[in-house]
Amino acid sequence: MSKKSLAALTCSMLFISHVSGDEASKPPAGMVLIPGGTFLMGSDHPLSRPDERPRHQVKVDAFYLDETEVTNLQFKKFIDATGYVTTAERPVNWEELKKQVPPGTPKPPAEALLPGSMVFQSPGRTVPLNDIRRWWRWTHGADWQHPEGPESSIKDRMDHPVIQVSWDDAQAYCKWAKKRLPTEAEWEFAARGGLEDKPFVWGDAPLSNETPQANIWQGKFPAQNTKQDGYVRTAPVKNYAANGYGLYDMSGNVWEWCSDWYRLDTYALRDASKVTVNPAGPDKPFDPRRPLMPQRLQRGGSFLCNDTYCSSYRPAARMGCSPDTGMSHVGFRCVMPVK
Repeated sequence: MSKKSLAALTCSMLFISHVSGDEASKPPAGMVLIPGGTFLMGSDHPLSRPDERPRHQVKVDAFYLDETEVTNLQFKKFIDATGYVTTAERPVNWEELKKQVPPGTPKPPAEALLPGSMVFQSPGRTVPLNDIRRWWRWTHGADWQHPEGPESSIKDRMDHPVIQVSWDDAQAYCKWAKKRLPTEAEWEFAARGGLEDKPFVWGDAPLSNETPQANIWQGKFPAQNTKQDGYVRTAPVKNYAANGYGLYDMSGNVWEWCSDWYRLDTYALRDASKVTVNPAGPDKPFDPRRPLMPQRLQRGGSFLCNDTYCSSYRPAARMGCSPDTGMSHVGFRCVMPVK
């Protein structure tokens, strides 16, 4: 164990010693106690992007976090208990959609507004990386139970993370489970697992094909996946080593919804001379690249991440997405407060 890992473990134990016996020894089932603390949020790593800068000091209080992404089995229990209908299972609301597209955009034909979601489909050849339409397809009948379309099933994937869920769906699950989505500050603090100033959740080591640290894209994106980590799409939770806090898949597998609005300039708006305490994100979204689309935060990267394309399996990587959108590489996990 490295000195920094040992230090993180020591800090966790010191925190636990000040918590009541029940809270210290019995976190909620399937959750991990995250001790809280101050850390450098963001990154200036060569792979980082402008919205990850500048790095700045952030403090978060202790909280409990799901040790894994919410699985298909867990989400099914929520559906069975509530009868909830996910966004992808409802017809597209044109009145809402037209707010996100340029004024004057004609209404799509009725068949284009049928229930469905976005599915990754490899083009099977080298294509320009500046046009995501080359590998994303709007697929009628794609939803959490049929992740790749109506002919697909989760029957053999109950221990995989639920996907094709919108931010609204994740919020509904959290409310039912008496939990909430993490803020992106909580998420990043937890993902780092007590390691200071490291580019990856496992430290400094480069990605390994022999002993994969995460479920990402190996090969040439998006044409060929060599499947050296064992999976082309999602992997079962707990398939890769946990980080320093005992959390699984904080890197790769699926992007995870956070509670915050996405702003490209969130970090630039913070006072770098002070410690930002428990930030809950901006009051409203802002992204000049998508000025009409309100976006919520996603963290952690997915099975589609590759250094030649986005390298977003890093703990500092950020992405925004419309809260009413489900995709085949997006899921979530939940938080509970430490009382």
